[in-house]
Parts: sequence; structure tokens; C-alpha cells
Amino acid sequence: MSQSHPARQCVIFQYLVPVHVEVEDGLVARVTVIDETPVRHPTVVEGDPSYLDEAVRAADDGQSWPSWQFGY
Repeated sequence: MSQSHPARQCVIFQYLVPVHVEVEDGLVARVTVIDETPVRHPTVVEGDPSYLDEAVRAADDGQSWPSWQFGY
């Protein structure tokens, strides 16, 4: 008996978020991405653009996210 699998919906999108950049002695020492920003004006990078609205709703569901830090 074969099982029916729903078609996967996939879309990758990008949007602008605030970024805090710390520079020490002319070198980037730390970058903090503040990803609590609501999704505004997303742009499809890859995938099914018809899925964009649903993907944005799932990504921007009001949950609070920590900021992401890169560097030392």
C-alpha cells in the first residue's frame, strides 16, 4: 500500500533587520543581528514564491527571539 505524502512547500526569503557592528582597531570584532524585527518587504531568494505569504506568517508569529551574535 502506498502512502500519500503532501508536496513540500519551500521558500527562502530575505528582509532587512537591524545589525549592530562593533569595530576594534579597524577590524570587525562582533556582529549582533537583532532578529525580533517584524518581517517587512520580504524578497524571494529561492523556492516557490506562491508560498511566501504563508512562510512569512510562520516566521513572524510573534514569538520573541534572542539576538544572534558572531565574533568574540
